Amino acid sequence: MRIRALLVLAVTLAGCTAGPERSSGGSSAPPPPSTTASATRPSLPPRPLAIPLDELDPCAVLTPDQRVALSLDNPPSAYLESSFGGAKACTMRSTTSGNVARLALVLVSGADVWLSENAQVEYTVSTIEGYPAVTVRTPEMDDVCNVELDVAEGQFLDVMFRDGGNSTAVQQDHLCLGAQRVAEAAMASLLQKR
Repeated sequence: MRIRALLVLAVTLAGCTAGPERSSGGSSAPPPPSTTASATRPSLPPRPLAIPLDELDPCAVLTPDQRVALSLDNPPSAYLESSFGGAKACTMRSTTSGNVARLALVLVSGADVWLSENAQVEYTVSTIEGYPAVTVRTPEMDDVCNVELDVAEGQFLDVMFRDGGNSTAVQQDHLCLGAQRVAEAAMASLLQKR
């Protein structure tokens, strides 16, 4: 999938220095001189406390009651997500809506990897329960939306919500709302487990 390739690229290149920005007009001329010494990379707001993901089961992050409330009524299915460095992951499907949620416990990078121009995504930064949350939309991939929860140094919880092959395509705005709802439930659950 393209999102996996983009994440691998983003994680790989996150530590690299980006070259000069090109103007939107397509010119290859360097940008005008800046009044600051260097461009600043956007940063995430600080998290209240660290919630390490190392020992968690991704299929146990959401409680059975939360899964029912989110209409994720099929049994959760665990696997390893290679595009996130072998992260433990879990998918859950809704037989009602046909949509699919996936939680991945990413231990190889912080959520700030999505703020890099190398990630080549559109993002917005907010907070959930005081923790930084990055809503990610990948250009030309309208059937998926991710919310990345920055929970510990060098770790994040990836919440993906996608159209599971419905006969009528689900609008991406609706998918982002679904990802937000799942992320809110997951964050509430992680805080209860502390």
